[in-house]
Amino acid sequence: MQVVWKQPIELDFVGGMCRTVKGPSDALACLADHWPRRGPFYVAARSACRAAIDGRRTAEEARTLFISAAEEAELDAH
Repeated sequence: MQVVWKQPIELDFVGGMCRTVKGPSDALACLADHWPRRGPFYVAARSACRAAIDGRRTAEEARTLFISAAEEAELDAH
């Protein structure tokens, strides 16, 4: 069973690319493939997403940290 968030996150990247992130699995792929700047929240979000997939954290905890990572990377998340 795939873990999903109650509300997806839309991310706007430089160059006009937009991506919808629906849960921790999508978030991990996005962090690995498209992330422009990696910092402490990037690391925390990656860890929280893995933990949410494994059932060690809630999906919403991972979502909150993913949004913080987006803000850290100066991405528009809505």
